[in-house]
This record gives sequence, C-alpha cells and structure tokens, in this order.
Amino acid sequence: MPSWLSLYYDRPLELTHGEGRHVWDADGTRYLDFFGGILTTMTAHALPEVTKAISEQAGRLLHSSTLYLSRPMVELAERIAALSGIPDARVFFTTSGTEANDTALLLATTHRRSNQVLAMRNSYHGRSFSTVGITGNQSWSPTSLSPLQTLYVHGGVRSRGPFADLDDAAYTAACVADLEDVLQQAAGGVAALIAEPVQGVGGFTAPPDGLYAAFREVLAREGILWISDEVQTGWGRTGEHFWGWQAHGENGPPDLLTFAKGIGNGMSIGGVVARAEIMNGLPANSISTFGGSPITMAAGLANLTYVLEHDLQGNARRVGGLLIERLRAVAAGLDVVREVRGRGLMIGVELVRPGTDEPFPEAASLVLEAARERGLLVGKGGRGGASLRIAPPLTLTVAEAEHGAELLADALRWTRTHLAPR
Repeated sequence: MPSWLSLYYDRPLELTHGEGRHVWDADGTRYLDFFGGILTTMTAHALPEVTKAISEQAGRLLHSSTLYLSRPMVELAERIAALSGIPDARVFFTTSGTEANDTALLLATTHRRSNQVLAMRNSYHGRSFSTVGITGNQSWSPTSLSPLQTLYVHGGVRSRGPFADLDDAAYTAACVADLEDVLQQAAGGVAALIAEPVQGVGGFTAPPDGLYAAFREVLAREGILWISDEVQTGWGRTGEHFWGWQAHGENGPPDLLTFAKGIGNGMSIGGVVARAEIMNGLPANSISTFGGSPITMAAGLANLTYVLEHDLQGNARRVGGLLIERLRAVAAGLDVVREVRGRGLMIGVELVRPGTDEPFPEAASLVLEAARERGLLVGKGGRGGASLRIAPPLTLTVAEAEHGAELLADALRWTRTHLAPR
C-alpha cells in the first residue's frame, strides 16, 4: 500500500469485529467507538436489521448495475427524494461521498456552462481530481492542478479568521460582503457554491445558523446553484435537523444535495439529489457500475428505516447535548483546549499550545494515543490536524456518553501533564 495511506496510532490498530457502539481488535481488546469508521457506522456495529437485509439480498442477487432496474434502488431513491426537501427531486447513486460531490460538480457546471466554483475555506469534499481542486484544506490538497477555477469564500469557521470577533449578525453580514466581493473577481457566470453545513475534516467547524440562507439571496440573483455537501451532516447526526442545510433553510432548500457515509452503516453508498431540470441536463449517457447495487441499497433501506423508526435524530440531540456539556466542563480547566464545539453527535475539541492560539497537532496525536490506551477511539482533523473529532453511532446511550467523556477527560489530562515545555 502507498506511503501516503494514513494510519492512526504509532502501533496501527487492526479491528476484527464490532457490536453496538463497541469494536474489538486482533488482541481481543474492546474499545468504545467514538468515530464510527469516519462517521460511517452511523447506527451501530452489526445492527441486526441491516445485517439481515444484506444477507437476504445476497442470497438473491449481489449485483446488476444501473443498466437494470432494482427495486431496492428505486425504493431508496423515492424515500431520499421525499426526505430531501428538494422539489421535483431526482436521485443518482454513487459509491462514495467523493464520487457524489464529483457528480454534483459535473451536473452544476454542465447546467451553468461554467467551470467556476465557489468553495469554503477549510473545506473538504473528497479525494478525486475534481474534489481535491475545491478542497480548502491544505492538509488534504496534494495538488493545485484542477479542471475547475475555484474561488474560496470565508464563513465556515466561526471562531477564527478576520471576522471572529463579530457577533453572529455582523459576522454573517461580513461574510456576505466577502462573497459579493469574490463574485466581482469572477470572469463570468459562476456555476455553484459547494459547502458543508458543518465542516467534517475541517474539525467540525460551522458558521452561524442562517449564513448559507443569506448567501443564497446573493447566489439566486446571479443564478448560481447551491450544493449542500451532507456526506457527514446528513441523516440527523446534528440532532437539531435531519439535514445540515435546514439550519440555513430560510430561503429554501439547496439546488443539489450530496450524501454518503452513514446511510449505508458501513456499506458503500453515496449519491446526489437534485431538481429534475438539473439532474436531467447531462447531454450524454452516464451510468454507475456499482452505484445502486442491490445489496447496498437493501442495507440503506433497512438502515434508514431504523434511523426514522427509532428517532435517532432525537437521540443525537439529547445524548449529544449531554456529551458536549461534559466535555466543556472538562475543557474549562485545561489550557490546552481552545474550544469544544459542535451539535448533536458531531463534536470537535480544538487543541492549542498552552498560552497561545496556535494549533497543537502534536497534542491531538498524544490524546489519540492516550484515549486508545484507555479503551476509546476518536478521530482528528481541523487546522493542522489539531482538533479531535467525536462522532459515535447515533444509538449511543447516556451511560456510554458518560463513560466516553470520562475516558477522554483522563486522556486530555494525561496529555497536558506530559507536554514538553516550549
């Protein structure tokens, strides 16, 4: 495997099986999973309803491609279209969030006949050639070459940057002014703005509610499309809303919505929802060999049904709120923690060098190791990799949230006492 393939931990971890919110490694050690395979095991490990659906479909037909009709694909498309909030919606399935965003860019640039795209600073949208070109995060941008002309807009990181000291209303107004100024630099009609309602790899940062609604007023005047990247924020993870865009829905839903990760609960599903006039606008044939596979669609249907019937959005709101409260109480006594942020079960803990505002990625790596030693798995990301990313399965219980908070608190305290003086 390539040298640039990132592995967590000095002693890489081999996971062998899981159940509920726990996983086990090859040595038999059990861990409380607070990262869910990068927000992908959204519901639970080995959820019986999903594994049963996969097994039953595997016994009938594993694969057919989008050249043929598949009842699970049609049924899942109908449910997602209805839930999306987008009128006259059409759904195209892919195998990943990267491919979903790549497809959304194809649709938007074709519809607008422009290769100019607006993206947010600190953003991440995937690892394909086109999505790397709109990723505003240096750690995940291995090349500046791109088929797109990308213009970056401010606003996705509330607590850093030139507008951080403003109140929410003034912050939004300043970001709108920045957007209007950026548009004056564009050579012609911009195709779309793509934005994560909560920036995932960026460290679970977010703007004030309503920012993208305010952006939409400007975009609509110019005919520019809004793509909401819901790969990490969809399906109720934020607790307050089913989709992240709904925190910015004052001026209606996005023109396109991309999804992936959690809907398959570990199976490889991605997709795009768009208004029919946009989705149907490609002037050439297009298919997906593995998008809409019967086995992944059966898993997605079973998983979505479980999420809705068990109100996991509500659980994310309640249990996530408790977890954020516990972590903020811990952080109040630690100068290495700059901020605990997030909503629902999507929580970021940003670490800095004590006495400064400088990101401290080495501390994040230490906490990651210390948490593992205590039986807790978390992720990291953000500016320079200095933020912990906490995103457990949405079935997390109160007892598990309390236990995980205790383990992370102990890891943070241990790290603080073992930091080398500068």
